[in-house]
Amino acid sequence: MKNSRPQNVILVGAQWGDEGKGKIIDLLARKSDYIVRYQGGNNAGHTVCFGNEKVILHLIPSGILHPKKICVIGNGVVIDLEALFQEIKMLSEHSISIQGRLFASDRAHIIFPYHRLIDQLREDAKGAKKIGTTKKGIGPCYADKVNRLGIRLIDLMNPRVFRERLKTVLAEKNLMLKRIFNHPPFSFDELFQTYSEYRNRIAPFVRNTSLLLDEAARKRKRILFEGAQGTLLDVDYGTYPYVTSSNASAGGALAGTGMSPARINEVIGVVKAYTTRVGEGPFPTEFPPRLMEHIRKRGEEYGATTGRPRRCGWFDALVARHSVLVNGLSKIVVMKLDVLDQLPALKICTAYRYQGKRYDDFPSDIEVLEKAEPVYEEHPGWQTPTSGIRKWQDLPPNARKYLKRLAALLKAPISIVSVGSERLQTIYIDGRYR
Repeated sequence: MKNSRPQNVILVGAQWGDEGKGKIIDLLARKSDYIVRYQGGNNAGHTVCFGNEKVILHLIPSGILHPKKICVIGNGVVIDLEALFQEIKMLSEHSISIQGRLFASDRAHIIFPYHRLIDQLREDAKGAKKIGTTKKGIGPCYADKVNRLGIRLIDLMNPRVFRERLKTVLAEKNLMLKRIFNHPPFSFDELFQTYSEYRNRIAPFVRNTSLLLDEAARKRKRILFEGAQGTLLDVDYGTYPYVTSSNASAGGALAGTGMSPARINEVIGVVKAYTTRVGEGPFPTEFPPRLMEHIRKRGEEYGATTGRPRRCGWFDALVARHSVLVNGLSKIVVMKLDVLDQLPALKICTAYRYQGKRYDDFPSDIEVLEKAEPVYEEHPGWQTPTSGIRKWQDLPPNARKYLKRLAALLKAPISIVSVGSERLQTIYIDGRYR
């Protein structure tokens, strides 16, 4: 039993999201029984190579691509039903059956058209001070949840409750649209009719998923928890206010599913061999334009949800070490090592300097993050292709030295190294995950 895979695993992004979690979830899902999404909405996407195609999933866990796996959308997720139905349709077109394999928490909150509109109007009004939201209505939906103005799937299932809730909420939203944004109101009758029709379509998937997962855990089923975004976008531990509206860190997996922390066996963090982020916000190690364009092209660094070009930079050890601390990471997965193959030299940020002070740990002060100068150590590149390598000992010596240095700085062992987007382009250092 000592070398067997941990039973219940949380997989988190350890940077600003887009680390390549989709591929790793896909790999780990093969030996999992349940795959659970615990936070976020359709503002993030996981890209998985399926046959000769790339499949992008925004709400449904990517484990759905594996037959017989049970996939769960937890109560911590906010669900745009129109987006969910589109994903179900896309999977059907790929001949992937979801019947009896996909469940959504009855406590999950629903994103309505007014959430999307308010998101857009607020962001547009901020001008140069915009956050960089995807305008999918995620933030306004979470705000309604906290303000006790949200509408859950279980509310939708009860026509009487849904009618009363929608009337109350829409009266406030229409008043806001009129007085603040001078925008026409939504029709109650149209929204009520549309979502009443949605009720029958979503009903087969709605369950008390906390009970479902508790039963699975008691039967010693293997459960994989997947988060969206990354730890540095966590509403509490990220670069606030340039964050998402939920807890993207490991703690979100507990509140977002109802799973006891006592049942979690391991937390794995995913990083890129460099750093990226989408949208606004501080980025101390951001590349100059020419190197940015080179890495962006080699790494295909464009948002899976928005298509926006990602900002790219050197590996930031303060960012990743902060994630190790916040999540209690026991293992690290390094993605896209092959993207660095052509560089003659690499840099790793090991500290920041601001106003004469050195920061060895990730600071909370947004001004420090926006104006700090990174302190780098330089490492020689390997300048040879790695995408065809499958064993640790076959990696170029300088690539192994680079990875060993990352592990030492993060104080966490590396278990997997990815050298391409395909499933086979993977180096397993810890054989338990093969």
